[in-house]
Amino acid sequence: MPPKIPLYLLKTKSSPGDHYEEKFSVPDDNGSEYEPEFVPVLEHQFDHQGMAKVRGILKNRQVGSAEGKQYGGMIFTSQRAVEVFTKLVEEGRGEDNWPFLQDIPVYSVGPATTRALKAVPQVPSLQVFGEHTGNGETLAPYILDHYRAWYKARESVPPLLFLVGDKRRDIIPKVLTGAGWQVDEVVIYGTGEMKSFRDDFSHRLKATADRPRRWVVVFSPSGCDSMLSALNLLDESSGKAKPKETDRSTYIATIGPTTRDHLIHSFGYEPEVSAEQPSPEGVWNAITGYRTVE
Repeated sequence: MPPKIPLYLLKTKSSPGDHYEEKFSVPDDNGSEYEPEFVPVLEHQFDHQGMAKVRGILKNRQVGSAEGKQYGGMIFTSQRAVEVFTKLVEEGRGEDNWPFLQDIPVYSVGPATTRALKAVPQVPSLQVFGEHTGNGETLAPYILDHYRAWYKARESVPPLLFLVGDKRRDIIPKVLTGAGWQVDEVVIYGTGEMKSFRDDFSHRLKATADRPRRWVVVFSPSGCDSMLSALNLLDESSGKAKPKETDRSTYIATIGPTTRDHLIHSFGYEPEVSAEQPSPEGVWNAITGYRTVE
């Protein structure tokens, strides 16, 4: 029996269960078995000033569909933002005015963020839309159509509250403000590369150096330089990737076009595959389908 294929997922393992681990814990159609392993890249810190602002908005019930509310909807494009938001919701559980968000549209960029939003302890559950979009470029026009229809009885739509990290793309605010809408971004967490990531990843790579094939799945532009360096793919003098070797055994997959384009434009490295959908199924299809084009 051939050895299992190491699959390094450059992310923190989700709890209580991670869908990537579940997906890659069964053989593919060709009988190949994978060995998923998580290597955390990012560490997150609360932005207490932003959290205090959102806490006040929720406590004062300023998010709702009624006339006079400060915001008529919310936007999330990261699981981490949902986790911080969930913490704020849980802080106020049991209070009479907390948080009553069931009558507004909540927009989500993909399956993982949507799952996290549906787990927020709000009764009734949040009404989440946009799971199918997969990225900000697709979510933004979807919001334009859906949100306008949601408030079709009004002359203008109410402002949207967008909870974000300190590193985020501005495509959604650009599209929506370009339509004359108000979108307020509130930073509720900060992101940085874990100091231990490069050494941790290098150590794991050494342990599987004799395997005929390995996959590395990249979920964010952050840490791409350390990842390439650990793989000995980065020319430290130029900051660009070295030419690919024809007999290489390590292959790179990205969660979507943003990370793929970052690798290409910043380092001159084109990953072997990029998931069409930012989900376990999307990554699975990209990796297992790669053999057919080799």
